[in-house]
Amino acid sequence: MFLTSGYSSTTVQAIAVAAGVSADTVYKSFGGKPGLIRAIRDHALAGEGPIPAERRSEAIQQREPDPRKVINAWGDFVAELAPRVSPILLLVRDAAATDPDVRALQDELDADRLKRMTDNARRLRDAGHLRPDMPLTRAADILWTYSSPELYQLLVLRRGWTLERYGKFVAEAMIKALL
Repeated sequence: MFLTSGYSSTTVQAIAVAAGVSADTVYKSFGGKPGLIRAIRDHALAGEGPIPAERRSEAIQQREPDPRKVINAWGDFVAELAPRVSPILLLVRDAAATDPDVRALQDELDADRLKRMTDNARRLRDAGHLRPDMPLTRAADILWTYSSPELYQLLVLRRGWTLERYGKFVAEAMIKALL
């Protein structure tokens, strides 16, 4: 409903009716539209299959000593997750332009992504894989940028790249920038 009607036009009441529950249930379960967006984003970030993408990523980082293989796996994750999560993040971005409450939600979601990317950058740094002139904050910013919904929008939605090409581009760019 958010994607078809837009954030502002989608009401909790309409969501409740479509779900066959009361609006109170939606509010109690999610705390309103921002909570629903968080839940949608979290579900999208889990990826496909029985093991959430974040756990799969952490497992690769723990068992794989070659940082290029780790980052190539991240490219695969970006290609898997971007079609699921980017539309909702782009919806939030667009709604944030006119709604201060949604702007706060966008800031929160961006901060969450930056934290995940900082954790990834820290693991690369701690394993001695980052270039010597690469500070942690810059490495995190690079990962944050290459995992952005805007890059997905530009290359896949606007330029028509395949997800495979997009994922390979992201991995290659990260490798060149970080290692």
